[in-house]
Amino acid sequence: MGCFSATEDAKCDANSTFFNFTCTSVEKICVDNGFAGNVNRTFCLSENGTAVHLGDLVNRVLATEEYFNDFMLGRSNATWENYGSLRWQLLLCLLLGWIIAYFCVVKGVESAGKAVYFTTLFPYVVLTALVVQGALLDGAVDGILLFITPHWEKFGDAQVWGMAASQTFYSYGISCGSLITLASYNKFSNNCIRDTIVVTAANGFTAIYAGFAIFSMLGFLAKQMDVPVESVATDGPGLAFVAYPEAILRLPASTFWAIIFFFMLFVLGIGSQFAGIQAVSTLVLDKKPEWRKKQWLVTLVICLGFFILGIPMCFQGGVYLLTLLEWNTAAWAIMLIGLAEVVSVSWFYGARRYLEDMASMSMKLSSFFYWFWWLCWVIITPILLVGIFVFQMVTFSLASYEDYEFPVWADWIGVLIGISTLVPLPVMAAYVFFQKKYTGSALFKPTPLWGPQNSTTESTEVLTKSEKKEEFSRF
Repeated sequence: MGCFSATEDAKCDANSTFFNFTCTSVEKICVDNGFAGNVNRTFCLSENGTAVHLGDLVNRVLATEEYFNDFMLGRSNATWENYGSLRWQLLLCLLLGWIIAYFCVVKGVESAGKAVYFTTLFPYVVLTALVVQGALLDGAVDGILLFITPHWEKFGDAQVWGMAASQTFYSYGISCGSLITLASYNKFSNNCIRDTIVVTAANGFTAIYAGFAIFSMLGFLAKQMDVPVESVATDGPGLAFVAYPEAILRLPASTFWAIIFFFMLFVLGIGSQFAGIQAVSTLVLDKKPEWRKKQWLVTLVICLGFFILGIPMCFQGGVYLLTLLEWNTAAWAIMLIGLAEVVSVSWFYGARRYLEDMASMSMKLSSFFYWFWWLCWVIITPILLVGIFVFQMVTFSLASYEDYEFPVWADWIGVLIGISTLVPLPVMAAYVFFQKKYTGSALFKPTPLWGPQNSTTESTEVLTKSEKKEEFSRF
């Protein structure tokens, strides 16, 4: 970075800056590029009197990019082979996040439900403010046009469909256990079809709404930098922590916008933690009901476990581990779990039986919707998931972060982590098989005790109240 005077150049080289520990003087840049000197610390002057702007000789780095990579992550020269040291700033932020999440869910759904009102509604307030502000900026139209203009040639790209499926699973929380866990607290007669439609529509609307907030700002940033919008529309952490903050930095009252934007990200992150904690705690407490009196301790252990698992990502090379997990678990592994779920329910438990269970929950389905759901569960969804998975494997590429290509051994670690999420499926199947309680085709059929807790069908009518509770917890 060039300073404003020779004196400031010297101070900069003496490590007097906040996080950019070395500066390069303008004079040095000119000399290193074969020029005689500089003019007004803005142009480099050649011996024949030709002047070249300094910006044409250096690779410009955004202030937000430098802050994110060099100070926040401390990435500098970190690689998989040189993972770097622990960033105490990130560690404290991680600890603070889990402490806040713990106190929000310490009493279970009762306390988490109250916090969710805020974590759900507040982001919409901020998004609305950002949409309005972004729409008034010069260049916003260019960004929005890029957002809403379809690129038809991409429809034949299998990788795009794979990424879209992964994003859908990730944004909805499908196959993560959180949706099933939270739904288990509903009343027996709750209309889950209505909830599904509402949640799906709300999630889709939110994605589009956020897109307008994001791309209007990116269009403004591109206009300010006099570059195409495509060049600033990055993906991954760079969008939230580099490109968008750089656009906010150029707004009037930028401090205010930065505060509410990053607070919104914090609230969204905390809200995601709620669902993960509830999924695990409900599983534990359903299996060990006697531990409910010590629910605060169970929640504490879960939060502590998650905190420990997050520590490796607080190192200088932690963003590489984050990328590796996203590349595998959030892509193909989660879809295989979803495939196993839909096949086990629709094929082995039986789609018709499942639809009858829904009818016993006071959900009336017309003939059209009855067969619509049957076709989706039994045929369409499994075929689509298998097809997307095959395309993902055919187009599978080694993980990377920006311009850093991961070594092959690191990618194999990522693949093994992804496979580890699938291990419980064959392990539990083997456990049931070797118990020898069931043999032959009975291994692939539901037991007579399986079904909704309050169903009036014969299979559950003969159960005692405690047996119903136990079997429903398994279901």
